[in-house]
Amino acid sequence: MIINLAYIAFALILLFVGAESLVRGSASLALRAGLSRLMVGLTIVAFGTSFPELVVSVKAALSQHGDISVGNVVGSNSFNIGIILGLTALVCPIPVHLQVIKIDAPIALGVALLLPLFLLDQSLGRVEGLVLFAGIVAYTWMSIVLGRRAGAEEQSYLPMPSVSRHWGIDVAFIVAGLGVLVLGSRLLVDHSVILAKAWGVSEAVIGLTIVAGGTSMPELATSMVAALRKQPDIAIGNIVGSNIFNILAILGLASMISPLHAPGISSLDYTVMIVFTVLLIPLLYTGRLLHRLEGAALLALYGVYLFILWPK
Repeated sequence: MIINLAYIAFALILLFVGAESLVRGSASLALRAGLSRLMVGLTIVAFGTSFPELVVSVKAALSQHGDISVGNVVGSNSFNIGIILGLTALVCPIPVHLQVIKIDAPIALGVALLLPLFLLDQSLGRVEGLVLFAGIVAYTWMSIVLGRRAGAEEQSYLPMPSVSRHWGIDVAFIVAGLGVLVLGSRLLVDHSVILAKAWGVSEAVIGLTIVAGGTSMPELATSMVAALRKQPDIAIGNIVGSNIFNILAILGLASMISPLHAPGISSLDYTVMIVFTVLLIPLLYTGRLLHRLEGAALLALYGVYLFILWPK
């Protein structure tokens, strides 16, 4: 069991390193190709923190572990709001951009409500996956259009990698990042399944907790650093955008590659994800500021969910 936990910890490190390498190489190559820094920031960099969830869910889908694939996304979305936003608000109260309140948060709620409807039969087929993936294409296009209207100066908070000395370096970073991500995802899924059997818990519980929390570490690191540097837009935008990407892109792509069957994900898990997303909107509306007390409430609510979820 200790060996499996060590492998899982090592896998999480690999996922973090692989995502950093892939984003760095892709962003540099895109900038070298003439794309604007704004466009690169709104696409490659903005979605980069969700790469671990993507490779883990796809690997789980290919291995016929649908509970881990879906649980990873559902659990990550709850973790993002309950833990990451909660901790970030405790570190620094978060002013909220009006666009997040009016556009992004309602979209996040819409896709959170859509997912349980698609999974009423406890499965997600290729047609439903195609609908979800079309949604992320539309959302990305909308983000780019709105970003251009807002002006590049408002996106200066994005952590943009610089252009490397040679395109070969970019390709090396991309190839290495993909390889590390694939290896990390394989280790995480395989040893999570072993751990679930050893502990006598379901793959769904492991996916909703250990896998979901682990693959959300890039979002946690990004939001905490942004809060400490007084860059609130990226702290809140990173989480809301990641939740949208998780459902539309990750589950969309995973189910197109291999239809998902997730009988272990219960209505409680979907309800918690939706409740967190619903709570996000009025919390953001209160003075357009996420206060420390509200952050503490999110943390407490997530703690209650874990207490109910984990077998006694």
